[in-house]
Amino acid sequence: MDASVNAKKMVDEELFDKSSNDHSISSEEEDMLVRSYSNLNVSFGYHCNSYQCFSLDTDEYDISPNKRLETNTMMTSQNGSFTCLSGAAISANFTLANTNICKGLIGEEILPELDSPNSFRKIVSSPSMSRLDLLSTSQGSPVSTESSIFEISKNIWRSSAPTTVSSNFLTSTEIKMAGGAAGEDRVQAVCSEKNGWLICGIYDGFNGRDAADFLAVTLYDNIVYYLYLLECRIKQENGLYGSPEGSLNGVKSELTLAMRFAENEDVKFSETFRAGVLKCLTTAVEQAENDFLCMVEQEMDDRPDLVSVGSCVLVVLLHGTDLCILNLGDSRAVLASVPSSGMDKLKAVQLTEIHSLENPLEYQKLLADHPNEPSVVMGNKIKGKLKVTRAFGVGYLKQKKLNDALMGILRVRNLCSPPYVYTNPHTVSHKVTEDDLFVVLGSDGLFDFFSNDEVVQLVYQFMHDNPIGDPAKYLIEQLLLKAAKEAAEELMRIPVGSRRKYHDDVTVIVIILGNAQRTMTASTSL
Repeated sequence: MDASVNAKKMVDEELFDKSSNDHSISSEEEDMLVRSYSNLNVSFGYHCNSYQCFSLDTDEYDISPNKRLETNTMMTSQNGSFTCLSGAAISANFTLANTNICKGLIGEEILPELDSPNSFRKIVSSPSMSRLDLLSTSQGSPVSTESSIFEISKNIWRSSAPTTVSSNFLTSTEIKMAGGAAGEDRVQAVCSEKNGWLICGIYDGFNGRDAADFLAVTLYDNIVYYLYLLECRIKQENGLYGSPEGSLNGVKSELTLAMRFAENEDVKFSETFRAGVLKCLTTAVEQAENDFLCMVEQEMDDRPDLVSVGSCVLVVLLHGTDLCILNLGDSRAVLASVPSSGMDKLKAVQLTEIHSLENPLEYQKLLADHPNEPSVVMGNKIKGKLKVTRAFGVGYLKQKKLNDALMGILRVRNLCSPPYVYTNPHTVSHKVTEDDLFVVLGSDGLFDFFSNDEVVQLVYQFMHDNPIGDPAKYLIEQLLLKAAKEAAEELMRIPVGSRRKYHDDVTVIVIILGNAQRTMTASTSL
């Protein structure tokens, strides 16, 4: 039995033996379940060291390390912001192969060009901006403008960017992208091998996958665009050019100026820059929300169900030691750290908020915003429909006209004072230190089975015993094993894709930070 199986069984015994007194599965059934995990909808990896970067073919995780390196694509890496990344997702729901929103353009043309569920691949251009501009009346106007530079630069961007979206702040050549769908979940990771930028997104859709698909197509482009505006503003404020018309080449730049300022000893400027990045993430989500609800309104005569479709949003942007996070809903980002002394235990730090009725603060805010309505929460759901208090889309709980598009029992009764679901995200920036080991991003399906502490302990132990292994796939394997123990033999007879009763769609990304060597050597007590 190899080291990964030994490590898996060791952690299983530690975390799950207490729950196996009443329910157990045989070793044959366990092997069958592990084999079923080859049905992962998404599984990709990316491994770097200080000199070279290897894009891992995750279909080959069982072959020897030497053979693995022979089959990988080698790239240069000049930044130590992260050393390893793995993503995995498994579906519990059968759903349509692709959405038909935007007249089928997203599902039939754009997503097939963007999706790469099993490996990172080069994306030389993004097709989404120019095509979707023709379909959205809200596109072309920024959500907010702080000066005339925003309006002018928007026109420059739109006139030059449609075929060169990837030639922006991330890199002057190509970027690499991986991602795909699992049920109603979507996952996306975009990195620049030259500059060490990494953007990851988990979009946990509900009532359909249209909202998650829309985010996968548009949100990255929105983020890039608003970061470009941030660069323009910084240059203008520092007198580097008089107007953005003279900086068309700036569209192709890499925020190098801003990074130089942010990385110097001017702490005040660094904090201002990070705050600007968080604002870019927020505005990008607001723009996507406006565009999506515009699409829904245009198409709801043919598809009234679109008014109920929504998604949780988790976005992480990492460069150097700056980690910027945005979340809407109940997906989580959990940081694993251990003091340099190594005397204390591994610590799990949740960097996101939980926006659901299970959070007392969110529950009380909802009631306070609707003081004269006795039926805001029914059956532990908002208006009897939804548990999350903040989400993308789900227009029928935000606008009365969208609720009126529904017929019969689908329509929300007594929609007196919308919105009942909010779109204002939680954002936070974290300065990565030598104590920080890795970050786990996960949809709520992961945390239905594991606490934050259990998640980081599982990843730590696995990486300790399997330095070249895949921790994201391992977490999903452990979740399936735990679900099987809790459901005994019943889960074994349920095919992947029909397990919604037993586990949610589950999406996981594990980012091993730049000081990954400590993951293998720290004397942490588990």
